[in-house]
Amino acid sequence: MKTTTLLAASLAVGSTSAFAGGMDRSGMSIAPLFETGSYVELSFGSVNPDVSGYFPHPLAGDLPAGDVTPSFNMMAGAYKRDLSEKLSFALIIDQPFGADVDYGSDKLYPVAGSTATVDTTAVTAILRYKFDDRFSVYGGLRNLSSEGEVSLYNQGVNFYQMETSSENDWGYLIGAAYEIPDIALRASLTYNSEIDINFTADELSQLGANSSDMKVTMPQSVNFDFQTGIAADTLLMFSARWAEWTKTTIAPDDYATLLAAMGATDTDLVNHKDDTISYSLGIGRRFNDKLSGSLSIGYEAANNKVSGNLSPTDGYKSITAGLKYQITEQTAIAGGVSYAWIGDTTTSVGGQFEDNSAIGVGLKLSHHF
Repeated sequence: MKTTTLLAASLAVGSTSAFAGGMDRSGMSIAPLFETGSYVELSFGSVNPDVSGYFPHPLAGDLPAGDVTPSFNMMAGAYKRDLSEKLSFALIIDQPFGADVDYGSDKLYPVAGSTATVDTTAVTAILRYKFDDRFSVYGGLRNLSSEGEVSLYNQGVNFYQMETSSENDWGYLIGAAYEIPDIALRASLTYNSEIDINFTADELSQLGANSSDMKVTMPQSVNFDFQTGIAADTLLMFSARWAEWTKTTIAPDDYATLLAAMGATDTDLVNHKDDTISYSLGIGRRFNDKLSGSLSIGYEAANNKVSGNLSPTDGYKSITAGLKYQITEQTAIAGGVSYAWIGDTTTSVGGQFEDNSAIGVGLKLSHHF
């Protein structure tokens, strides 16, 4: 049976990963490391969530929040080359974490006007050593650049603003893979370290304009990826990702002081009630020498706990379809679309978010040389 990297109609950008819990977006894939020879890829994705809810007011009835999750785009790229028969190198650029929330300002919803954004970009350099055609190990360094800002309203009053410094911080990854090339089997296990970020937080509130240090830990995670041929030109694919989001809190000093003065027991701006495990199961098929496709389903369990106002979602189910067209022997283009059913949740202000969804599209151009 032929090796079927062709079926890596591995959709253009992390597709379902963009709907995952915490602030996961790209899924931190290292798939380019396993491409043959020298290889380069560029990809672009666009995600359009529709997450809306309402506040059940005892007198005024249901106060709508509107769609609170703006559309966002993701870009990624990778370069891989063999340094020798046993040693290879990959450089991967992606946007692993992020958040965008906007409650709008023309609603009666209790926190209308509140906004928050988190932006990150990661550059990961990886070396892989092959003991033989089956066993290999790999490891590398990841540089993460990150920044964020938030503006919070309560009953129409802007009571708090915060903007972080832009920071660059380091983490690492290690992993191992087992392959049987004749049947396109590959299993890889990758550990991604946590990354500690030491922000300067510029806060503006009734306490004045103050700056303070704020440490945020982006979570350690483990990715398991498996594929195997199950028939001629047909591939079964499975992946799972665990991320320790319970270690990630955002707790600026003045914000904590304000909430404590109001009698709140939870004074973090952002915290996560549970770690997350996301799954994907799919099948790929090569139709002919030019065209191949894939279909997969994704799942992340809901934790059924109160969500923060800045993350009004809880788990998801998704379906993803992709096609890959071989333009020339070396160059291919792949595209895909994902649809996700986002889990219902109740937010800390009492908002009810139900029957929400998201759609994502992606495009990837790749070339072997």
